[in-house]
Amino acid sequence: MQRILDSYIICPTNYAIQQFITVSDHVKEFDWYTRVYYEDTDAGGVVYHARYLHFYERARTEMLRQFNISQQKLLQEGIAFVVKKMDISYHFPAQLDDQLNIHCKVKEIRKASIIFQQTIFNQNQQLINSANVMIACVNMTKMKPCGLPKLLVSEFI
Repeated sequence: MQRILDSYIICPTNYAIQQFITVSDHVKEFDWYTRVYYEDTDAGGVVYHARYLHFYERARTEMLRQFNISQQKLLQEGIAFVVKKMDISYHFPAQLDDQLNIHCKVKEIRKASIIFQQTIFNQNQQLINSANVMIACVNMTKMKPCGLPKLLVSEFI
């Protein structure tokens, strides 16, 4: 069983961006769209390698929002998500003004972590970048791993 949901967000430039979220039985997927801005590039107009981490972080954050998981509320409860491990591959350079689709897929859920498979495609559907990202759930008071919030597990399983 699979269904497509549409929603709109307002990006910082106040343009509506349509997001398509694919929800299937045991796999949660999410697409977030953005454009490459001057601030994302190096002197040659190519996206600086570290900016891909920003794109991935924003896409995961928007995915959590889409599934009604507030990181602000979790922080108030002393819970945070941190990147524990990332395996990233650079396939083709993104350039100034490219339109990017950052795709997030929940690959695996563990007791205290989630592994996301993330990819970035340009407007020509060319694979730009791919990453597997392990996000750990941390108790901010103790600065130690803790179990994932029940709301998150119930939304993603």
